Amino acid sequence: MKIPYRTRQLLKGIAITLLILALIGLVIWGLWILWLNRFVVYTRDEGVKLDFSLSQEVPEGELAVEPESVPTIGIYYNEGEDAINTNHPLAQLNGYYITQQVLETETIDTIRSQVEALPKGTPVMLDVKSIKGSFFYDSAVSTQRNSAIDTEAMEQLISLMEEKGLYLIARLPALRDFYYGLDHVPDGLPTSEGYLWMDDASCYWLNPASEGARSYLVQQIQELRSKGFDEVVLTDFCFPVTDQIVFSGDKTQTLTETAQLLVDTCCSDSFALSFVKAADFTLPTGRTRVYLEGIEASEADQAAKDSGVADTAVNLVFLAESHDTRYDAYSVLRPLASAH
Repeated sequence: MKIPYRTRQLLKGIAITLLILALIGLVIWGLWILWLNRFVVYTRDEGVKLDFSLSQEVPEGELAVEPESVPTIGIYYNEGEDAINTNHPLAQLNGYYITQQVLETETIDTIRSQVEALPKGTPVMLDVKSIKGSFFYDSAVSTQRNSAIDTEAMEQLISLMEEKGLYLIARLPALRDFYYGLDHVPDGLPTSEGYLWMDDASCYWLNPASEGARSYLVQQIQELRSKGFDEVVLTDFCFPVTDQIVFSGDKTQTLTETAQLLVDTCCSDSFALSFVKAADFTLPTGRTRVYLEGIEASEADQAAKDSGVADTAVNLVFLAESHDTRYDAYSVLRPLASAH
C-alpha cells in the first residue's frame, strides 16, 4: 500500500521529535547521575547507598607536596695504589649463632649470661633483621616497623659483644623485604600484571639490578659495620623460584655483578661480606665466605667439594646443630646454647 506524501512527512516529523526528546532525556539523565554522585556512600555492611544528608560545603584543601625520598648513597670503587686490600686472610671460624627464634623466645638476660661466658675472639653470628624488613636493633636506614624484639635490649647485647672482643657477625635477608618493597615498588620484582610478586610468607622480593635496592643493601651493611660488626652474612641473595616474575636480564650475571659490587664497596682489610648458599652466582673475590645450613655431618665433605670454594677450611662455614667432629675440618658455627 502506498503511503501518501503528507502522511510520510508527518511520520518523519514525529520520529525526529521523538529522537530529540530522547537525546534531551539522555542528557538530563546523565546530569542527574553526576549530581547524585556527591551523595553516594560506600559502606561495608550496606554496600552502596545514597545519603542526602552529606554536607555540600567544599572542605578546605592542603597543598600537595612530594613525599620525602629515601636518600641514596654513592657507590665508589677503589683502584690503583689507593685500593683497600680486601684479600687480607680470613681466619677459620669455630663459634656460635643466635637466631631470630632464640631472640623471640629466650630472655635477653639468658642470652647475655651465655655471651658473657665466651672467651675473647669467639665468633658469634646474630640475626639482626626479619624477612618482613623489621630491624632488631635501632636502625637509621629503614622505615622501622614494630618488632617483636626489644631493640634497646638488642643494642645492649651488641655493645656487650663488642666490649668482650668477640668476632661479630650479622645475618640479615638481602633481597627479601616486605616493608621496603611496599614502600619502593619500582625496586621490587613485578609479575606480568604489573604488581609486585609475593611469596608464601607474604614477602616481596627486591630486584638485585635496581639501583635503589643496591643502595639500600649498601646502607644496611655499612651501618652494621659502623656498629662494630666484623662480618655481614646475606641470606636470600637470589631470585625467588617462580615463573611468575618478569625479569629481562641474565639472573646469574646480575647476582654475580651485584655481589661483587657490594664486596668492592663495603669490604675492607678488617670487614668481610658473605653469602648463605651462594649457588646461583659466582662468589665474588675479596674478603667473603659461603655459609651452608641444613647439611648433615655425613654430607659435609661432599658439600665442600661441590661448593666451588678454594679454601674450604676458612671460606666455607657450616651452620650445624651437632658437635659432630666431621664439621671441624671447616669453619663451623653452632647454637649459642650448645656452648655450655
